[in-house]
Amino acid sequence: MIDKNDIENIVNEYIEGKGIFLVSVKVSSANRISVFVDTDRGITLEECVELHRHIEKSIDRDQEDFELQVSSPGLDMPFMVLEQYRKNIGKNVEVVNKEGEKFSGTLKNITEGGFELDTEVRIKGKKKESRELSFNFDQVKMTREILKIK
Repeated sequence: MIDKNDIENIVNEYIEGKGIFLVSVKVSSANRISVFVDTDRGITLEECVELHRHIEKSIDRDQEDFELQVSSPGLDMPFMVLEQYRKNIGKNVEVVNKEGEKFSGTLKNITEGGFELDTEVRIKGKKKESRELSFNFDQVKMTREILKIK
């Protein structure tokens, strides 16, 4: 079986200095490799193709057969690395804490330890009030971007 750490090392070697960040690597028991990468501006198809070629050249198919997919994480995938939080500052996100409570609002003030969410809270049933909620990363079960269609 192909080692996940080996794939991460190959990817990190390639992306260094290119403005690309690694979100995650998954390797199944059947050697299906999924690599998720992104940039602050959004990853292009060409960047994914070039990384795919680099990974493929770095693994010997004669030793082990594998299936390889390189892509962006997609809108439904929760944030997994700090760079995803930074990329989405000012955007609408949904946050689920470890207790299962859901919050939505605008992502702000990302630090190494956590972030703030500017959200609206209903007061006495009808009136809405803007509030800033602070989250430590260890309190958060999941965060992902919410798309608003106008």
